[in-house]
This record gives sequence, C-alpha cells and structure tokens, in this order.
Amino acid sequence: MAATYDFPSDLLAGQEELHQVRAELSALLKRLPWSVEPLDGFSDESGWRKIERPASPGWTADEQAEVEKLRQREHELAVFVSTHRFWAEITDADRVDARTRLKHAHEA
Repeated sequence: MAATYDFPSDLLAGQEELHQVRAELSALLKRLPWSVEPLDGFSDESGWRKIERPASPGWTADEQAEVEKLRQREHELAVFVSTHRFWAEITDADRVDARTRLKHAHEA
C-alpha cells in the first residue's frame, strides 16, 4: 500500500500557488513576442532543421515587469516549498515519494 502524508496546510497552499504562478507565467510567455528586445526577423536553413522567427517588437516595460514579478514569486515559492520544515520529518527514503505526492495533491 502506498504511503500517505499529512502535509501542513501552509505547504499545500504554497505548492498550489506555485502551480498557479507557473501556469500564469507560462501563459504570459506564450503571448509575448519571442524577443525581449526589438529584433528583425530571420530564417536559418543551415542547421539540421529550419528556424524562422518573425520580426519582434520586443516587450514593453510593463510586460518585462510582469514577467520579473512572476519569476520572483515563483522563486520565492519554490524556496518555501523545498525548504519547508515538513521535509525534516520525512525519511530520506520517503522524501521523493512525498514530494511527488505533494506536487499532485491538488489533483485529488
């Protein structure tokens, strides 16, 4: 039988917010132009596959600030979750399983 873990509520909340921030950052990066700075488009057929990019207008200062804000929050949450006091209560042998279960706790 698989082990179950009694995750503290603050750890569960931190992990859930980390999922949300990562999803928001991913969606934002998909919407933004491919280059932060304005650049001309290009096409390169000399590699093992063809690469093409349209001209990029670059990111606005607001877009750059939003990406930075989300990346900073993602970092804060990742540190919080990975260094939480709960992990000291788990044996080394069970830590990977517990971490995996925490990542998927929101699915239950």
